[in-house]
Amino acid sequence: MVPRFFILRKALRFDKSSPHDEEKSVQQTFENKTVLITGATRGLGQQLALSLAKQGAHIIALGRTVGALEDLDDQIKSLGGQCTLTPLDLIDIETIDALGPTLFPRFNKLDFFIANAAYLGALSPVTHTNTQEWSKILTTNLTANFALIRTLDPLLRQAETATALFITDNNEDNRSAAYWGPYSASKAALESLVSSYAKEIHETNVKAITINPAPMGTALRRKAYPGEDQSTLTNTTTTAQHIIEKLLENNYANGDQLTV
Repeated sequence: MVPRFFILRKALRFDKSSPHDEEKSVQQTFENKTVLITGATRGLGQQLALSLAKQGAHIIALGRTVGALEDLDDQIKSLGGQCTLTPLDLIDIETIDALGPTLFPRFNKLDFFIANAAYLGALSPVTHTNTQEWSKILTTNLTANFALIRTLDPLLRQAETATALFITDNNEDNRSAAYWGPYSASKAALESLVSSYAKEIHETNVKAITINPAPMGTALRRKAYPGEDQSTLTNTTTTAQHIIEKLLENNYANGDQLTV
């Protein structure tokens, strides 16, 4: 378990950039915006973090390993961006509960929360899935997002306008398909949870939406389809850009289920 003081220590250590770094930023589209991203160290999460940082956002990056987070920090700093690193395993609900109170005194608000992290688990018959694997899949993909909503909601409400964006996976090739039971169940439940949350916040400054990307060449996809030709899939850089364009346009409604 990552203790709370370690999250705070990392935030204090990495939330710094020099004036020279700031001059490197090509665009400032997201200037003064704070964006928290789960699963920020690889795949789609990494590309979102890099692109948003390049456009002026301060990234709060959540990931399981310190080394991968530090690599991301180096990349963001090379672009002139700013990043706060938060080592956190999403199965650690107690530490997630402490995240909002830890971040609040330092940032005061959160403009965007991007729930990108996901765990596929083993693809096997439901009858062959053990309780431990079921629990890890549901905790990572569903319960962690419930806990993140609960702990980050006060920060989101402090922004002038805010969006909680949840990456889902509702493609025809895995929706309720054989051997995908736990993963599909977790994603379907996440969509239901987000829909309920959206209805609860309809009179606030916060929007809650889901985005269902086209199949991408990610580590999760390679695990699910090991023989697939990755060159036929959308790359994560393109998907990240489509998502950022949606955020910039801001013409989505609270509760929308979008595709990119």
